[in-house]
Amino acid sequence: MTMSVSLELLARHDKAGPRYTSYPTAPVWSERFGPSEFIDEIRRTNALPHPPPLSLYLHVPFCNTLCYFCGCNMLVTRDQEKMARYAACLEQEIERIAGLLAPRRPVHQLQWGGGTPNYLADELIERLVRTLRRRFVLADDAEVGVEVDPRDSRPGQITWLHGLGFNRLSLGVQDFDPKVQQAVNRIQSESLTRRVIEEARAAGYQSLNVDLMYGLPYQTVDSFSRTIDILIDIAPDRLAVFNYAHVPSLKRHQRLIPVNALPPPAEKLRILKMAIERLTGAGYVYVGMDHFAKPDDELCRAQRAKSLYRNFQGYTTKAGCDLYAFGATAISMVGDCYAQNLKELEAYEAAVLAGSLPTHRGYRLNADDRIRRHVITRLLCDLEITKADVEARFDLLFDDYFATELHHLARDAGEGLIELNAGRIVVTEAGRLLVRNLAMEFDAYLREESADQPLFSRTV
Repeated sequence: MTMSVSLELLARHDKAGPRYTSYPTAPVWSERFGPSEFIDEIRRTNALPHPPPLSLYLHVPFCNTLCYFCGCNMLVTRDQEKMARYAACLEQEIERIAGLLAPRRPVHQLQWGGGTPNYLADELIERLVRTLRRRFVLADDAEVGVEVDPRDSRPGQITWLHGLGFNRLSLGVQDFDPKVQQAVNRIQSESLTRRVIEEARAAGYQSLNVDLMYGLPYQTVDSFSRTIDILIDIAPDRLAVFNYAHVPSLKRHQRLIPVNALPPPAEKLRILKMAIERLTGAGYVYVGMDHFAKPDDELCRAQRAKSLYRNFQGYTTKAGCDLYAFGATAISMVGDCYAQNLKELEAYEAAVLAGSLPTHRGYRLNADDRIRRHVITRLLCDLEITKADVEARFDLLFDDYFATELHHLARDAGEGLIELNAGRIVVTEAGRLLVRNLAMEFDAYLREESADQPLFSRTV
């Protein structure tokens, strides 16, 4: 069903806000949380009578070329020795973490991200796969995903990766318009993209995702609509349409993007409106937070069953897992804590080679954090909150505990973004587009805007 998008509503609520891949969000974390604190939580959760299953993430930061829009932790290099050293450190970190865990805890999800994982030499990829399979037990229905850049996909590589056990594929496109591609230094033809997707389908991948980005230089409604036309024809299972965040003060390479070529805010919102209406009109479901999926996709089925979850890789159907992340800047989510690895490659490798966990900072949740994390997660995933569920889970009276938040949400209800019922809070169709704003009402750490306020991307 085609969603109707109000430009006036989007413009009124467009502001900076977290994406809530965690709560509390990263600016709240502290360097006082280090390797010893992380090990304490690993041991605590591992000693539970029924420790949760596992989700694993592997960060490969290397890329062949620099995309000027990139906001990821990445490094452009062609130094094969550097990549081999990093892979060896990944193996050591995997071994160290695996040695702290009870054997036979099943892995329900494994994701490789970057950077460009398929840019690694085949022998390094195969070696890392062998290490993971030797140290962990993958469930029969495990999601095993990898991000690929079609420009670095060697002939037959997509089929070869499926043979190694990968069953989900995600690839970046961003925009097919030649002028936009030239401006962001990502030249990727439609024919190349189609070839990779056709190879993935022939190989038997269970799910195909494509990433797009709006707000890039020289984009217009007309130009981006042609990219949407192509993607509707290609028909991936899932699409993510991300908002470009221009933060050259944090990402120096974004200074290479001509600022005067960025679409003005009004045009950017029109581009988003067009994309949402075209994709939903073509049969995709707007899951939330920039993500679209076909109605029979696992994400949509999980959302209908209220079992959808959210972690650092975005929406997932594998809830209730301890997430262990390996590599520079990778973030683990284990029990009641978050733990982030060192960002700089040299520092990460030095810590691993010294026999330590490369934990740089983290956070241990308190009782209020756990309550709010649950509420925010359910709001983002289910698009509703059942008060009785929260009350039973945390032994509280919802309306009393969140009296201030409910007062603020009344304004959103007045604008038709949310319905406040006696037993439930329900996000409306209009509210789906602004669900980040609604989640922010439950964030105890957000303050009035000030000079030292953390930088977040725009909510629309």
